[in-house]
Amino acid sequence: MQNETNWLAKELARDCRTVEDIQEKLNDLFKDTIQHVFEAEIDNHLGYKKHDNEGDHSGNSLGRKSLLFGNLLLKLD
Repeated sequence: MQNETNWLAKELARDCRTVEDIQEKLNDLFKDTIQHVFEAEIDNHLGYKKHDNEGDHSGNSLGRKSLLFGNLLLKLD
């Protein structure tokens, strides 16, 4: 696990020049992680994956979603 953590830290820091760059990268990483967790959770809850034919005509919303964590607004795809 430590090797993966070190690799991820190096990858994130590669293009960063300022503290704001680091914050932006971390926000993107957090957003993507939350997105994957929610997708797995909803797939499990519904019993089928996104875009699966099994979900046709189910009435699920096609609109965009967003979450607010303190001052951080995450727009989910």
